[in-house]
Amino acid sequence: MHFSKKINSIFDQPIIALSIFFLVIIVASILFLSSEYIFKPAPLDKILKDGEIIFLTRNNAHCYYLYQDEPMGFEFDLAKAFADYLGVKLKIKVADKWEEMIPSLKNGRAHVVAASFTVTPKRKKHVAFSNGYMKIHQHIITGRHECNIRGVADLDGKKIYVRKGTSYQERLEAIKKTGIDFEIVTLENIPTEELIRQVASGQIDITIADTNIAKLARRYYPGVCVGETISGEEHLAWAVNLKATELLDQINDFFQTIKEDGTTDRIYKKYYSGVDRFNYLDIKSFHSRMISRLPKYAQIIKGASKQHGFDWRLIAAQIYQESHFRQWAKSSANAYGLMQLTRRTAKSLGVKNIFSPDENIHAGVRHLRNLHDLFDKAEGADRLFLALGAYNIGQGHIRDAQRLARKLGLDPVKWSELSKALSLLSNHKYYKDSKYGYCRGGQTIRYVRRIMIYYDILKHQGIDFDLRPKQPYSGFKRLPRL
Repeated sequence: MHFSKKINSIFDQPIIALSIFFLVIIVASILFLSSEYIFKPAPLDKILKDGEIIFLTRNNAHCYYLYQDEPMGFEFDLAKAFADYLGVKLKIKVADKWEEMIPSLKNGRAHVVAASFTVTPKRKKHVAFSNGYMKIHQHIITGRHECNIRGVADLDGKKIYVRKGTSYQERLEAIKKTGIDFEIVTLENIPTEELIRQVASGQIDITIADTNIAKLARRYYPGVCVGETISGEEHLAWAVNLKATELLDQINDFFQTIKEDGTTDRIYKKYYSGVDRFNYLDIKSFHSRMISRLPKYAQIIKGASKQHGFDWRLIAAQIYQESHFRQWAKSSANAYGLMQLTRRTAKSLGVKNIFSPDENIHAGVRHLRNLHDLFDKAEGADRLFLALGAYNIGQGHIRDAQRLARKLGLDPVKWSELSKALSLLSNHKYYKDSKYGYCRGGQTIRYVRRIMIYYDILKHQGIDFDLRPKQPYSGFKRLPRL
C-alpha cells in the first residue's frame, strides 16, 4: 500500500511521468526495429532451413569459371563438396569487384567468401576466417628480361602493379616502410592473372602473385619468371560473418574431414597437378606449335572428337603428346602418324593409309573411345585416365595393374591409387606374377599427366576473365580459337 502510493506520487509529477513515457517509447522502438536481428535465426540454422548456401567468389582460373557450360574451379569444387556435406544446394555469386566481398558478408548477401582469400590481420577485424586450406607465399612476377630481380632488395627503384585492396598491396606497403624505395601502382578490379598476362606481354614489368596463381599461370604464360617470395608463409581460407560461429565450426569440421578422406588432395590435383614440374622450353614449344601446327588439322580433330564424344581440346593435347603434330612421325616402338598408331591397331580399325591425317586421327579417337567404353566401372576423370593409360601402354598392362592394386588393397578404378600399382610393374618382384610382364608404368603416368596439362592450357583459352584488352599486345599471341 505504502509502495503503491510512492509510485503514484512519482507519476503525479509531470516531468518524471513524461520522461518515463518517452523512455518506454524509445525502448519499444529499439526492440521493434532490431527484432529482425534479435530473433533472426543463426546463419547456419537459416542455411539449413532454406536448403541453400550462398558462396561469393571470383571469375578466374583458380576460383570459378564455366567451361562448356559446366562450372569448374578449385574454389567451386570445394564449395560444392561443402554444400553436399551440409545437404543443401549451392548458389554461386560472382563479385564484380574485389572490394565488395567483405561488405557482402556483413550485409548478409552471401554466407561464405571463397575466392583465394589470404588471411591477414587487417581482414580479421572485419570477417572470421576458417582454418587455412592451402599454404602460399607472395612471389615477385617478372618477364624473362627482368629475371635478375630476385629478392625484395632488387625492387628498389622499380614500379610494381597490383590490384587495389589486396594482401599484395598490404605487404608492399609494409616493405616500403623498411626503407626500400619503389612505386606501388594500384589498379581497380583487375585480376592478378590479367596482370601476369600483361607482364608476359611486356606491357608492365612487375606484379605480385600468390604461389598457386603464379605456378598455374606459368602454363598459360611461359614467358614469365616466378621469383623469390616477399612474404612469409600465409594461408588461403574461407571467410564468414564475424557472428557466424556455428557455420565457421562446420566449415572447419568439413576441411578436416576432406583432408582425412583424400578429397582435398583429389581436388588439388585436378587443378594444380604438375605445377611444380615446370619445363619452360616444353611449355613454350607447346604454345608455339599450337599456333603454327594445330590449325592444319583442326577440322579433322573437331569432327572426330564430336563423332566419338570427346572434347576436341583433349584430343589436340593427346596428339601433341604423341607426335607434336608431325604427320610422318614414327616411334622406336613402331607407332606411326599423328596419333602414333601401331600397324596392328590401325588394321583392326580399318585404316588403309596410316599416315593419312584424316584416317589416323579418326582411328586414334575411335580407339580411345573403345578403351573408354572398356573401363566402364570407373567414373568421370578416372575413366578417362584409365583409357589414356591403356592407349599408351596397352590395356593388358592396365589390367595387370588393376589386379595388383586389388592385392595391395588399392582401388583399381581410381587413377590416383592405380598409379601406385602401375609404377610397381617395372619391379621384378611385382611383374614376375603379372600376365603381361614388365611395363614402364612411370612413363605412362607421366604421359597422362602431360596430356592433362596441355588440355588445361587449351581449356584456359576459353575462360572469360573480368578484363580483356581491346587490342592484342605486341609480341603476344593467343592460341587459335577454333
